[in-house]
Amino acid sequence: MKNILITGGGGYIGTNLTNELLSCNYKVTVIDTFWFGNYLKKEKNLKVIKKDIRKLSDKDLSNVDCIIHLASIANDPAAELDPKLTWDVNVLATYKLIDIAIKKKVKKFIFASSGSVYGIKKEKKVTEELSLEPLSEYNKSKMIGERILLSFNNYIDLTILRPATVCGYSSSMRLDVAVNALSFSALNEKKIKVFGGRQIRPNLTMKDMINAYKFFLKKKFLKGKKLEEVIFNLGFENLSIIEIAKRVKNTLNSDADIIVKSSNDPRSYKQHSSRILKAGFSPRYKIEDSIIELKKQFSKNKLKKKKSCFRINTLKIIKAK
Repeated sequence: MKNILITGGGGYIGTNLTNELLSCNYKVTVIDTFWFGNYLKKEKNLKVIKKDIRKLSDKDLSNVDCIIHLASIANDPAAELDPKLTWDVNVLATYKLIDIAIKKKVKKFIFASSGSVYGIKKEKKVTEELSLEPLSEYNKSKMIGERILLSFNNYIDLTILRPATVCGYSSSMRLDVAVNALSFSALNEKKIKVFGGRQIRPNLTMKDMINAYKFFLKKKFLKGKKLEEVIFNLGFENLSIIEIAKRVKNTLNSDADIIVKSSNDPRSYKQHSSRILKAGFSPRYKIEDSIIELKKQFSKNKLKKKKSCFRINTLKIIKAK
């Protein structure tokens, strides 16, 4: 299985995933609008299609063995900005993509859902068996995207990952996620600004996210899998925002002040990921590894505050056109 199509392959995770798969001698096709910039370098095994996934055609999926579907309107504020766009991209385009994939006899389909689809749970261990109670347009669209894909489970080797909040450096950087935002604040402003602080976020390093995709790429091809073979949580450090801030401060050995401000954000998400561990995947990194990586990139002047680092800013510009 050598021909991989990555939707959203120019994004925060997609850029790193594309580069990693190329280094492993996969042939990669990236389909992306590149709204947030294109940081992919030309490679002989890389084909880049600048295209909105809502406008996919059959020929875009020619000679594809596996699809890794990352493209979406990501995070709650961005999704709330234009709910119609969110549902068009995250749901309708997902249906179109899987429909074409079946026609073109694609063997494997890996979907990036979200650990936030569970909503706020009282249970200490939020496992895949619990009901989905999404709170936002983003969470809801991911849940419906999952259900659409599950209806095709008998026709393709399907894997649905529910990742935690990913942290770490990417040339297509995001500074609107907790670990990255707090680390950059400490490095750039010598202040760590926390809004609320009690909200819990499950966390996942970029490197473990990439390793998970590689893990499932190598899994034996199998149609009609049971749900416990299809859906996997992927998050290993459930931490409050204030705990993350303290880890940032300690890891950086920083004298930055932690400043706590009030917040009306009620979102707290937890994850328990024993299923993926039983399947054979093991995380190798902690958020401290990502924090150290961010510090290194900052010292090289490669970690800068740009509008594109905050996805909602770019989407506001696109919406205004």
